[in-house]
Amino acid sequence: MTVPRTADSGPALDPARTALVLVDLMERILALPLEPRKGAEVLATAQGLAAAFRSAGASVVLVRVERAGAAEQPPGSGLAPGLARDGDMEIVKRTIGAFQSTGLDERLRERGVTTLVFGGIATNLGVESTARAAGDLGYDLVFVEDAMTALTAAEHEASVRLDFPRLGTVVTAADVRFV
Repeated sequence: MTVPRTADSGPALDPARTALVLVDLMERILALPLEPRKGAEVLATAQGLAAAFRSAGASVVLVRVERAGAAEQPPGSGLAPGLARDGDMEIVKRTIGAFQSTGLDERLRERGVTTLVFGGIATNLGVESTARAAGDLGYDLVFVEDAMTALTAAEHEASVRLDFPRLGTVVTAADVRFV
């Protein structure tokens, strides 16, 4: 991990080289019974992070899933209302992770992005799958623990406590800082 640390041990992020990646913040997913926090809590934290990233001039990537081969997507398959802003990158995935056949890597590299900061649902599925692919592609990874949740608290905790520390840095939204 080459992301420099600040005195308070939070990541010191270069906005020109950093992107916030928010996974599957869609109405139908936010409405699921989630743990350890509800979808509305994750959405509020994610919106705050997105506003901070935009203000700093950093990229914001909004990922949503569509079912492959479906003539029509289920109700609530769009991004949460009010989440997207002009200039954000929207990625539509058809697999668990957001890199497979989406052009995400190319679009990030065009912007000079080397560090990805993650939030979304579900911690152990869409977020972790996307992060593992990003790590394989050489990105530095930061995980905002309070900007994600899962179907069970145990699934969330396994990713946050066991897997993510091996892949990058785990922080809270309050720890995220720009240089």
